[in-house]
Amino acid sequence: MEKLQAIPNLELNLAQELLEIYGSPLYVYNGDILRQTILHITKAINYPHTRFHFASVTNGNIALLKIFKNAGWGLHANTPGDIYLGLNAGFHPRDIVYSGSNLNREEMSQVLDWGVTTLNLDSISQLRLLCEVFLSHAETQRRGEKEELLIGLRLNVLEDSRIGVRTEEFSQAVAITNAAGLKVSGLHFYRGTGTNATDAFTVVIDNILETAKKLPDWQYLDFGGGFGYPYHRQGAAFNWEIFGDELSRRIGNLDENINLIIEPGRAAIAGCATMLAKVVSVKWQGEKQIIGVDSTIANLSVPSVHGGYREIVTWENSTSEIYITDVCGNTTYSRDYLGKNCQLPALEIGDMIAILDVGAYGYAMSSHFLHRPKPAEVLLENSTHRLIRKREDYSILLTNQIITP
Repeated sequence: MEKLQAIPNLELNLAQELLEIYGSPLYVYNGDILRQTILHITKAINYPHTRFHFASVTNGNIALLKIFKNAGWGLHANTPGDIYLGLNAGFHPRDIVYSGSNLNREEMSQVLDWGVTTLNLDSISQLRLLCEVFLSHAETQRRGEKEELLIGLRLNVLEDSRIGVRTEEFSQAVAITNAAGLKVSGLHFYRGTGTNATDAFTVVIDNILETAKKLPDWQYLDFGGGFGYPYHRQGAAFNWEIFGDELSRRIGNLDENINLIIEPGRAAIAGCATMLAKVVSVKWQGEKQIIGVDSTIANLSVPSVHGGYREIVTWENSTSEIYITDVCGNTTYSRDYLGKNCQLPALEIGDMIAILDVGAYGYAMSSHFLHRPKPAEVLLENSTHRLIRKREDYSILLTNQIITP
C-alpha cells in the first residue's frame, strides 16, 4: 500500500507484534528517525557558537530525552517539571535553559536549588523575584559567585501577547539586576507555537539583533521556539537550511561572538511517533464510514491548542475502494474525533489504524478525561523494541485520592 511509506520501519507484521505484546492503543517511537531529525536540524546551522536545547514541553519521556542528551543537545524547560525530568534524564543543570512564566517564590527557589544557571524571564516582577531569591540563597546557602547566573529577557513581539518584556522596560530590568550584583546578558525571541513559515523567523533577525544590542551586557541570543511541523503533507514546511544560513550569516557579522541557543521542540520530535489503535466498531451513514477505535482524543494534543489534524492510515484492504471516514474515540464526548473525513478503505472490527506524527504534544498533553487510563509507550531502535512507559490501569484513577469509609 502506497501509504505504508509514511510509517517507516513499521510494517504490518511488526505493528501486529507490538500490539500483541504491549496492547492497544500504543505510542510507538522510532529512535532512528528521531536521531536523523536531530542531525538534520543540527547541521542546518553552521554558526560556531550554537547550542541546541530540546523543548521538553512537547515530550517528557526520559528515554527520548536521553537520545537528545546523547546527541549533544541541552534541554529547554518551560516549567520546574521540565527541569525535574531533565535532571532525571541525566542533563547537567548548566545544560538546562529555563524560559517560563509566573513562578512563585518556592518554585523560583527550587529552580536555583537544582543548579539551573540560565533563566529567561518574561516580566519585570519575575526578574525582581529571581534577584530577591538569589540574594537570599547567596547569603544563607553560600551558593558561590553571583556572576554564575545568566539572565535573559523574553521579548514581547506581539501587542496582545502575555509573554515577554517590552523594550522600554529594558532599562528597569538592567537596574534591578545590577542592584543584585547580576546582569541581563540574554535575549529570548519566541515566535509562537507551530510556525511553519520560514520567513516568519528570517525577516525579524535584523530587528532582533538590533534590539539585543540595547542590553549593555548582551552575551547570548535564544532564538525560537515555535518551529512548526508539516502535519499536512502538502502544506508548508519549515526550511531549516534557509533559516540556518540566514541566521548564521547575520549573527556572524556582529563585532563580537554572541552565543546562540536554538530550542526546537515539535519540529524535532513530532515525526518520529505513531499511535496504533484497533477498530472496535463500524457503522455507516450512507456512503460515510464511522469507525470507533480503542483510543480517545484525550490521548492526543488538545485540538483547540495545537490543532486537530493528524494523518490516519491503515494496512487493511489496501486495494479496496476508499471511503470518507470519521475515526471516533471510545468516550461519549461529542468531539471525540481522532480524525474527520479521512480517506480509508472499508474496515472491520479488529483492524489496525495508525495515527501519524504524534511525538509532540501527544502523551505530553494526554489526560484522564472521562477516566480512561493512558496508553503505553514503546521505543524502536536498531530493529528492536522496548517498553519505555507502562500502560496505566484503572488504579491510576485513585492515585492521591483520600478514600474514607
